[in-house]
Amino acid sequence: MGGQYRITGDKYPRMRRPRGRRRFVLGLVASVAALGLIGWGTLQLIDVFTGGGSKATAAGAKADCATKATPSPTATTASRTLLKPGQITVNVLNATPRSGLAKQAADELKKRGFRIGDIGNATKAYDKKIAGAGIVLGAKSAAQAALPVLGTQLAGAQLKTDARASATEVDLLIGTKFTALTNKSEADQALAALTAPAPAPSSTPKGC
Repeated sequence: MGGQYRITGDKYPRMRRPRGRRRFVLGLVASVAALGLIGWGTLQLIDVFTGGGSKATAAGAKADCATKATPSPTATTASRTLLKPGQITVNVLNATPRSGLAKQAADELKKRGFRIGDIGNATKAYDKKIAGAGIVLGAKSAAQAALPVLGTQLAGAQLKTDARASATEVDLLIGTKFTALTNKSEADQALAALTAPAPAPSSTPKGC
């Protein structure tokens, strides 16, 4: 063959890959490894400064639950001092045109332990003016003592106060929708529920 160079023998020059491409691949691998190390180190620093991530959060929640203890049930017991039926004097007054209702109600209240005062007709201020079952009327000081107790004996009765002084003497004014006092067993249940301590509200946070 013509030319300045000739190939002789059975050996040929070896073809080598460009060195630039190899350097690029090695650089890329090194960069990925460096980024991985940086990310891992950052996570470790975050754990150090936050106190362990989820473990710290859980510990904080438990500590918060420990500091918020449920108060004693006695702390929420109603502050009012309810009277017993034997401590209450009831004036039974009929505010309807039907006769005999006051005597009927007074006899039943006496059987249930109440003391009976006057029995008769309601005053002009209330006579034939009570549309409901009746009104339990007493002093302002009886609002949390005698009135609720007597109120358990007549379902639907309104509790009202006036300017009288005695907290143990109350009026039962019979209204036009009155038929009879509440059944004794139901009245006893209502009275028991009234005098029972109120349950304490729980202050424990959710998740404790």
